[in-house]
Amino acid sequence: MTMQKTPLLMSRILGRGAVLDPDIEVVTQQADGTHRQTLKQTWDRANRVAHALKNHGIEVGDRIGSFMWNNYYHLELYQGVPSMGAVLHTLNIRLSPADLEYIINHANDRVIFADEDLLPLLEPLGDKIPCVEF
Repeated sequence: MTMQKTPLLMSRILGRGAVLDPDIEVVTQQADGTHRQTLKQTWDRANRVAHALKNHGIEVGDRIGSFMWNNYYHLELYQGVPSMGAVLHTLNIRLSPADLEYIINHANDRVIFADEDLLPLLEPLGDKIPCVEF
């Protein structure tokens, strides 16, 4: 039992903030400038991620890898993926291709979200990560 009425689950923290203070800004510094959006906008985008994954057949308990810089897309994944019951884990961008291959296959990732500029690090893995579907 907690002292709060709402459990502090990753999948609920942003949603609760979007209800209580929807206009609070989430600010991230990107290489190309500052990105700003409200808690409500962030929550809406996280929900779109969750629904897109469900529509593509991702189910509760499936594993999703994130091969991204620390940006607002990453935040949206960290809220959206658990909210639909899947498991999200970060793939360290500093790992060798062999280590990435091992982790992806060991986790049995069905999907990997990657920033475009990091794709060249994943592309050589190609057929070596058959568990990744799209």
